[in-house]
Amino acid sequence: MAAVTAAERGKQVLLLEKMDQAGRKLRITGKGRCNLTNTAPLKDFLTHIGSDSRFLRNCFAQFYNEELMRFFEERGVRLTVERGNRVYPASGKALDIFLALVNELEHNENVSIRKNCAVKSLVIVDGDEGRRIAGVRLQDGQTLMARKVVLATGGLSYPTTGSTGAGYRMAQEAGHTVVDQVPVLVPLVAEEAIDPDLDGFTLKNVALRLTLANGKKLWEGFGEMTFTDDGIGGPIVMTASRECSRLLHSGERLTAHIDLKPALDEEKLDKRLIADLDASGTRVFNDALRMWLPAELVNTALKTLHIEYYKRLNQINGAERKRLLRFLKDMTLTIVGTRDYDEAIVTQGGVSLKEVNPKTMESRLVDGLYLAGEVLDLDGDTGGYNLQIAFSTGRAAGMAI
Repeated sequence: MAAVTAAERGKQVLLLEKMDQAGRKLRITGKGRCNLTNTAPLKDFLTHIGSDSRFLRNCFAQFYNEELMRFFEERGVRLTVERGNRVYPASGKALDIFLALVNELEHNENVSIRKNCAVKSLVIVDGDEGRRIAGVRLQDGQTLMARKVVLATGGLSYPTTGSTGAGYRMAQEAGHTVVDQVPVLVPLVAEEAIDPDLDGFTLKNVALRLTLANGKKLWEGFGEMTFTDDGIGGPIVMTASRECSRLLHSGERLTAHIDLKPALDEEKLDKRLIADLDASGTRVFNDALRMWLPAELVNTALKTLHIEYYKRLNQINGAERKRLLRFLKDMTLTIVGTRDYDEAIVTQGGVSLKEVNPKTMESRLVDGLYLAGEVLDLDGDTGGYNLQIAFSTGRAAGMAI
């Protein structure tokens, strides 16, 4: 986006791509469908952004969701808005978004693209008016001179697409403060062994709450959750990871509280259990559990509740019923970590926003150096927020140049 915008304004642009193909990460976003933005009003949109969301007000004033959608529609990409105000190409193919950008670059005589061209470092010189960018030095030793450089290298997520964190290192070498990175929008790892029956099983319409060691609530949400072979994932867990990943990577342990029956409060659910136990008194416990739980959760419940498998329901005592009630309303897991960057959608952390001009994305430390996208200390929820950040900051850099 930065390259397209600068080229449109008549600048001579060289796009350096370290991989053999550009846009690898873009083509796998949204499970290959590319959720490129969200139609939420600005006030709502900013509540889904971490770090300092106010930083984005200036570049969103120039280029926000409507402008982004128009940008792609004018280049022949039909778009559709789905549940949660999420915007996708109507074809369901991220490739269409990628091709719109690449075609724009390849048909603009102001642009050259060099692939398999990794940058080793920035070339910075000291002048009478302070430090300024002079170009870049490639891994092969070659130096390319340029009066303006945009650092848009992404984060650490999905390293096989080329995101290895090189941008953080280069920014730090240029004198920038770089906030430590952690993987976010990522599954969480539990201490307890997950029953094989649960691996890949999805629960819809559940409530999830995360608490600290002292019992204080850290995060809560409602929606869809999936069990993995070593913990939990799915939409609400991915969102929760933005609030807890840094704590987990610093050694904190959290408790996940899963409410399997959020539509009923404890009193109503207890009355229902009493009625069910009375009405089906001759059924044995392990068979009757399917009245309240999906089959995949039965083994986990039996191991947790310590109630005799073949005990008849009319023999269940009050204490056992309360244990069942607690399991249904507060199934717990001890969360001890996250999956790694190869499964994280986004990297949290990056170049400090205090050192970047929010109107132009230009470094406040090095004249002519611009920073855009995930290399900045900005991250958002799932739902199109992160790509909008990338496109808007890239556009702002291209416009300023």
